[in-house]
Amino acid sequence: MNFIKKAKDFLGLDIKKEKYALVDDPIFGKVSKEKAPDKWVRSTCGYCGVGCGMYIGVKDGKAVYSKGDPLHSVNFGTLCPKGLSEHKMVYADSRVQTPLIRKNGTLTPSSWEETFEHTAKKFQAIQAQHGKGAVAVISTGQLLTEEFYALGKFTQLGLESNNYDGNTTLCMASAVMGYKQTFGSDGPTGCYEDFEKADVIMLIGANIADNHPILKLHIAKNKSVTGKKPTIIVVDPRKSKTAQLADIFVPLKPRSDLALINGLCYIIFEQGWEDEKFIRERTNGYLEFKKHILANYPPQEVAQITGIEVKELYNLAKIYAQADAVMSAWTMGVNQSSIGTDTVSAICNLALITGNVGREGASPMSITGQCNAMGTREFGFTSSIPGYRNFASASDREAFAKIIDVPESLIPTKRGYAYPQIIDAINRGEIKALWVVATNPLVSYPDQNALREALKKLEILVVQDAFMSDTALIADVVFAAATWSEKEGCYTNSERRCNLAKKAVEPQGESLSDLNIVREFSKYFEGKYELLFQHLHTPRDVFEEIKRVSKGQLCDYSAMSYEKMEQLGGIQWPCHENAPNGTKRLYTPNMPCRTPDGKASLLSVDWVPMSEMACKGLPLTLNTGRTVEQFHTRTKTGSIGILDALAPEAWVDLNPKDALKLKVKSGDRIALSGTRGRVEDVIVKVSETVREGDVFVPFHFNEQLINNITIPEFDPKSFEPNFKQCAVQLHSEAVPEGIVFEEPEISGYLEGVKVYKEEVGVKEKASQTKEA
Repeated sequence: MNFIKKAKDFLGLDIKKEKYALVDDPIFGKVSKEKAPDKWVRSTCGYCGVGCGMYIGVKDGKAVYSKGDPLHSVNFGTLCPKGLSEHKMVYADSRVQTPLIRKNGTLTPSSWEETFEHTAKKFQAIQAQHGKGAVAVISTGQLLTEEFYALGKFTQLGLESNNYDGNTTLCMASAVMGYKQTFGSDGPTGCYEDFEKADVIMLIGANIADNHPILKLHIAKNKSVTGKKPTIIVVDPRKSKTAQLADIFVPLKPRSDLALINGLCYIIFEQGWEDEKFIRERTNGYLEFKKHILANYPPQEVAQITGIEVKELYNLAKIYAQADAVMSAWTMGVNQSSIGTDTVSAICNLALITGNVGREGASPMSITGQCNAMGTREFGFTSSIPGYRNFASASDREAFAKIIDVPESLIPTKRGYAYPQIIDAINRGEIKALWVVATNPLVSYPDQNALREALKKLEILVVQDAFMSDTALIADVVFAAATWSEKEGCYTNSERRCNLAKKAVEPQGESLSDLNIVREFSKYFEGKYELLFQHLHTPRDVFEEIKRVSKGQLCDYSAMSYEKMEQLGGIQWPCHENAPNGTKRLYTPNMPCRTPDGKASLLSVDWVPMSEMACKGLPLTLNTGRTVEQFHTRTKTGSIGILDALAPEAWVDLNPKDALKLKVKSGDRIALSGTRGRVEDVIVKVSETVREGDVFVPFHFNEQLINNITIPEFDPKSFEPNFKQCAVQLHSEAVPEGIVFEEPEISGYLEGVKVYKEEVGVKEKASQTKEA
């Protein structure tokens, strides 16, 4: 029989009829007979910040299907490769199914009681000797909002440590701070519908085709909504997949986007294209801002900085200023920069002077990276008190304490250390214990040398995760967490849409939801469970407290419910009695900004040259980013066969001219090095997507860990890392010493600015010559 089967396979006679048979399904028509679900559970994707609605197919108690929700307004039934295979992630070989304690050098399965008792005693002893702040917590953008709220509440009011931050600082902090300094509050101003109604869509440092592919559907709908195709402008140093879809591609020099935006503002003022009525009624700081722009960003100088010709700068400014509605969107290319916060405010400045805020198709909008980066910003208790309240405000502290019935003295009066400051404090010996929740700094953090030194100095490292990540492997304690589909709560996506993520299956092994881990752990700290969680038994209980905390705030959830979220396909905050089904856009004519006078601020922000530029020995500039097939550090996607087959390892995009210098072709292997480290055995992709002198490498892969090289530089306002630009050398077998640096006609942006100013007699500004 076995011989006959093999013969049929060899001859192609066995068509696997049974294996590939289909049956009728009441929701999705034809589905695999082998995997036909017993039930479908409506839920939300747990990967990126787009927030796709989906159904989880469950058979015999296991998740066997992931299907897009055809009635959901975010994704219209479609999913990206990660979403389509999300059910496979639940059963990855790397799942942590029981709590672990390191004993005699080995992580050993333990009971929850022993694990919690051991960890609590260690935390308490450290705090007794070194102070409350000696225990720090680094969280994620992947938990449910209810879990973020519980974790922050316990960290700040239970452990009484304000040294608490999230890995969202690595991707979204600049957008948060940029919004705050312009509009007085965090919160994306627009919605996905604006992609459908804009006349011009400007994407800045945003490769949505790879990182948020479902958003392309909203752009594709634009023609049917407006009756004409929008003009799509993509601003990016790399000709990404998104850039290849553009009507106008703006290949600016790395990290020069702030100068570009300021230059467009100059031209708009020069030509009289600004919206004076909007500026007068809705903004502050106009005269100072205009004076600053006209004194410092003439088109000729901006052309030197950005590499974009003066004629094209005028063309871009005219298209932007004369359109009826412009949607400006950005992601990590803007945020992950040491001047990211001010670049965000510059984008908002451009929108404000042209009246492109608070209208259909008109908004400056950040696209978030993780499924619930917004949830932690709203209620995570890291950089602000839940509900967008300010640590420094006595009235905010009093109001929050009253709502949740705790002593006001417990509420911190200031933010503690941000993520990079926590790592520095560990290295100084100030922080002795670190609790890492659902993130993997051993791959994602930029300054790997400082990080690895810090982790060696800890007295205890606790990792709470559903997967045995690189960081979990070196932990002293591992809390086994449930993951997507195994718990209930909500995620907030990039357009402020709160989506319900329903539980479909039971958690693996002895793992617990992150909410239950926090609640149970709090019982080992005297009086803290009774103070913080005695009435919060379920996600719904926590959600009801969040509604009370948010009432009257910008991120108002007070009129939401799980049932309404499911019925409407998510709800955009603010959602209150006057907007019971949510709000599409912020800062409409009837919605003032969260500033003292309700007006947005036009801010005089400056471009600053890169601190590390191509030079002798390091002749190329490195850019890092993502690919559609993988997610973050691959703790979720690395074990999914189809995704791993599509993108199994890192690669380097290399311009043909640089490939010729190295004597390599696509498929060859090279090494990359910088002043901080070296990465070996990276496969070459010769590509015109990068200019000569630039290279691109995705950051997901621990085997070719590109963050060994990236620069340890952070935005001073947001603390977000400058992942994107640093100087590197490449080494091939044929040319092991690497590419010889060719001195350019103008060596670097700063020198270019000086030369231009000497030529035209412009007085040098101190702010443009200072070190980055």
